[in-house]
Amino acid sequence: MLNLSRDIQSLSNFKRNTSQFTEQMKATGQPIILTVNGNAELVIQTAETYQKLLDKIEYLETLAGIKSGLADIEAGHTRYLSEFQNAMAEKHGISG
Repeated sequence: MLNLSRDIQSLSNFKRNTSQFTEQMKATGQPIILTVNGNAELVIQTAETYQKLLDKIEYLETLAGIKSGLADIEAGHTRYLSEFQNAMAEKHGISG
């Protein structure tokens, strides 16, 4: 969970204390939001936590695709494999 007093910092403070904030991010696993002129401008995080975020997004997109496919099956939006193969062969000029 984001800690507003710890995880929101000015860019100039981050520049002065980069190693301290790097250790903080490694210890907490939380990103740091950097402000410029009082406005949130950047989010920084470790490479490890960024990769975990990407992995979670990929997992959720996979689940959404599976759910969509199951909904298509439930709604009867399917066809036989042979019909699909024939349509693709015709569309792409593949003889077979």
